[in-house]
Amino acid sequence: SIFVLVIGCAIIRPPRDGGIRYRGLTQEQVILPVDYEIEYICRGSRIIVGPKVRKCLPDGTWTDMSQHSRCPTPHSGKKKLYIGALFPMSGGWPGGQACLPSAQMALDLVNNRSDILPDYELELIYYDSMCDPGEATKLLYDLLYTEPIKIVLMPGCSSVSTLVAEAARMWNLIVLSYGSSSPALSNRQRFPTFFRTHPSATLHNPTRVKLFQKWNWNKIATIQQTTEVFTSTLDDLEQRVKEAGIEISVRQSFLTDPAVAVKNLKRQDARIIVGLFYETEARKVFCEVFKEKLYGKKYVWFLIGWYADNWFKIKDPAINCTVENMTEAVEGHITTEIVMLNPETVRGASNLTSQEFLGALMNRLGGKNPEETGGFQEAPLAYDAVWALALALNKTVEPLKTKGRRLEDFNYNNHDITAEIYRALNTSSFEGVSGHVVFDAQGSRMAWTLIEQLQGGSYKKIGYYDMTKGNLSWYGNDKWIGSGPPADQTVVIREFRFLSQNLFISVSVFASLGILLGIVCLTFNIYNSNVRYIQNSQPYLNNMTAVGCMLALAAVFPLGIDGPHHGNDDGDDFRLWLLGLGFSLAYGSMFTKIWWVHTLFTKKDEKKEKKKHLEPWKLYATVGVLLAIDVLSLMIWQIVDPLLITIENFTTEAPKGDLDVLIQPQLKHCSSKKMNTWLGVVYGYKGLLLLLGIFLAYETKSISTEKINDHRAVGMAIYNVAVLCMITAPVTMILSSQQNASFAFASLAIIFSVYITLVVLFVPKIRRLITRGEWQSEQQDTLKTASSTNNNDEEKSRQLERENRELQKIIQQKEERVSELRSQLAERQALRSRRRPSGQTQNHTGPRNHCHNSRLPLLYK
Repeated sequence: SIFVLVIGCAIIRPPRDGGIRYRGLTQEQVILPVDYEIEYICRGSRIIVGPKVRKCLPDGTWTDMSQHSRCPTPHSGKKKLYIGALFPMSGGWPGGQACLPSAQMALDLVNNRSDILPDYELELIYYDSMCDPGEATKLLYDLLYTEPIKIVLMPGCSSVSTLVAEAARMWNLIVLSYGSSSPALSNRQRFPTFFRTHPSATLHNPTRVKLFQKWNWNKIATIQQTTEVFTSTLDDLEQRVKEAGIEISVRQSFLTDPAVAVKNLKRQDARIIVGLFYETEARKVFCEVFKEKLYGKKYVWFLIGWYADNWFKIKDPAINCTVENMTEAVEGHITTEIVMLNPETVRGASNLTSQEFLGALMNRLGGKNPEETGGFQEAPLAYDAVWALALALNKTVEPLKTKGRRLEDFNYNNHDITAEIYRALNTSSFEGVSGHVVFDAQGSRMAWTLIEQLQGGSYKKIGYYDMTKGNLSWYGNDKWIGSGPPADQTVVIREFRFLSQNLFISVSVFASLGILLGIVCLTFNIYNSNVRYIQNSQPYLNNMTAVGCMLALAAVFPLGIDGPHHGNDDGDDFRLWLLGLGFSLAYGSMFTKIWWVHTLFTKKDEKKEKKKHLEPWKLYATVGVLLAIDVLSLMIWQIVDPLLITIENFTTEAPKGDLDVLIQPQLKHCSSKKMNTWLGVVYGYKGLLLLLGIFLAYETKSISTEKINDHRAVGMAIYNVAVLCMITAPVTMILSSQQNASFAFASLAIIFSVYITLVVLFVPKIRRLITRGEWQSEQQDTLKTASSTNNNDEEKSRQLERENRELQKIIQQKEERVSELRSQLAERQALRSRRRPSGQTQNHTGPRNHCHNSRLPLLYK
C-alpha cells in the first residue's frame, strides 16, 4: 500500500450568499499550507456573521469549525448597529470558546424582541485576539478602519481590554468587556469610556472586610505575589480596611520563593492572613506554612476562589511537601469567589433563569465538555454584556430623538451619542443570568461574592455577599479547628492590680483604734478642762491636735479603696482634703505652741515682763492662718487642675495555661496633669514647716514655762512627725507603682505619727492626774497652792529646801565625826599618862608627844 503524507488543509466551501478571499493562491493548489488564512466575504450589503477569518492548523483542520459563518439577509426595515468584538479563541485564556456562543445567543434573543430596539438590529463583527495585545492591535486597526462603523467595542481578556480601552477614547467609542478582572482598569482618567460585566479582582475586598467585621478582627496581615494585579488588589484592600478601622499590621511580598515572607509572618505574630497569588505559588506558600506551623486553631487564611478544587493535592516538583502535609496546612481556610451564575431562580431581562441559560448554552456548544471549553465559567458575563448594551442603547433612543439625533448617525467624531450611551450604561440595573447587573463609578460590575471554607478536604459554601446592597447571606455552617473564630492577635487580658484586702483590713483596724484613741483623748481633755494642769497646756490647741489626728486617720480608708469601688475620682479628692486638713490641724496646733514658746521665752532680759502675758487668741489665729493656707491651696489645685483617674500599664505576663493569652497588669492612679508641680509646692511648704518645727523644738527644749507646760512633749511629737513625713513622702512616690507597698508605707506612717502624737501629748496628763489625784477643780487647786505665786517658783523652793536638808545632814555627820575623834584622842592621852613612870617621863615621852602632836592637824583635816 502507498501512504501519502499531506501537510496542509483542503479548500473549504464558502458560506451561502458569500465567498472566500484567497491571498497568493495559484489555481493548481488544492491543499493550503499550515497557517494559511482565508477570509469570508458576503455579497451585497450583507455582513458576515460568525468567524470572518479561518487559519489552517497543523492537523489539517481550520480554526473555529464548530462555529458557522453565514451571510444572513438583513431584517426588513431594521437598521443595523455593529458591535466590534475580540474573542480570545486561543492563547493564555481561550475564553471566547464559550463566551462567543453565549453572546450570539443573547443577540438572537435581543433581535427577536419587539420591546428592545424595535427599529434596530445588533450584529456582531468579531476576531480572535488570542489574548495577545500585539495581535489585538492589528485587529483593532481592522475594526476601526474597515466598514461598517462599530458603535461599541467588546474586548475579552484584561491585557487586550487595557489596549482597546485606552485607544477607544480617540474614536469616541464605548468599550464593554466581559472577561477583564484587572484592577488597573478601574481608572476613569485612563479609561474614561470603559465598562465591564466581569467584576474587578478588588470585588473580593468588600467581602473580606465584611467577614473581618463579622468575626471582630481589627488586625490582619497580607502576603502577595509581586504582580500588577495582586499589588493593585492589595492597595485597594488597604484603603478599604483603613476606612473600616482595621489595621494591616504585616505586609509581605515575594517574587518566586515565599519562604522568607512566610517566616516574617510567623515572627510578627500574624493571625488573619490574606494571600494573593496564583495557584502554582499557592502550593509553594502552603508548603512553607506547614514548615513554619503557621496554621491550626490560631490562624485563618483568605485565598482566591478560582483555584481548582484539588489544587493542594496536585503533585508539584517545585515543593518538598507531601499531599498529607499540604492537606493539613490548608484545612479551614476561607475563599472568596465572584458569583458568575445567579444562584437564585429568577427570570431576568432575557426571560431566562440561570439554569435555562446553561441548558441553552450546552445545546449551542454541541455537547462539548464544559470543563474543557475555555470561558465556560465567564459565559454568563458575556451573555449579560450583550443585554446590558442592548438595554442601554434602547434607553438612548428617546433622548437622542429629542436632540434630533439617531443611533445610526453615530460616527467616530460624534461625542454626543457616545455621551448618551455612556450615561445609559452607567445607570444600568437589571437582573441577568449572572446576577444583578449594575456598574460602579469606575465602570466595574458589582456582583455577589461566594464565600467557601475548606472543611475536611473539600470546599463548603458558607455564605454569599451582595456588595450592591451590603447584604451578607450566611448559612451558619462555618467550622473551626478551635472553639470558634480565632483572635486576630495574641489576646491581651487587662487585669487591674488591687490592694490586698488583708492588708487593707489590718491597717483599717489600726486606724479605727487610733480614731477611738483620739476620741478618748479629746473627751479627757474636754472633761478636765477646768483642771489647772490641763488649763496650762492650752487644751483648745490640744483638742485641735486630736481632731487633726482623727482626720488624718480617716484618710487611710479612701487611701486604700480601689478596684470595683474606685469608679471615679471623688474618693481621691476626699482623701486629699482629709490629709491636708488633718495635717494643718494636728501639726499646725503643735507648731503654734512651739512657735509662741520660742517667741516669748527666748527674748532678752529687758523684755522679761512680756513673758508673763500670753494671749490665747494669737495661738488660735496662727492655727487659722495655717489652715487657711491649706484650704486655699487645695481649692486652687482642684479648680485649676482637677484630679483624674489615669491607668498605668505594666509589662505583659504569660499565664501558665493558654499560650495565646497574655495578661496586661494595670494600676489606677489619681493624678492631675501637673501633679508633680503641685506636689512640689505642697511638699516644699510642708517640708519648710517641718524643718522649722524641728528647729524651734530644739531651741526651746530647756525652757520651762507655766503657760504652755507641755511644750517639751510637743517638741518630741514634732520630731517624730517630721522624721516620718520626710521619709514617707519620697518613698511613696518611688513605690507608687507597687500598690501594696505604697499603701502600707503611707498608711502606717500616718498611723504611727498619730499614735506617737496622741500618746506623747495626752498619756502623761492622764497618768499625772491618776497618780497624783489632781482631779480637783480650779478653785480647790487654787486654795491648795495659795501660798505660791506660780508652779515654777514653788518647784524651785522645794528644790532649794531639799538641797539645804542634804547639806545640813552632811555638816552634822562631819561634826559628829570630829567630836568622836577628839574624844578618842583624849582617852589615849590619859591612858598613856597613867602608865609612864617618874623620871622617865622626860626622856621617853618627849618624842612620842612630839609624834602625836604632829598628827593632830591630819585628824582635823
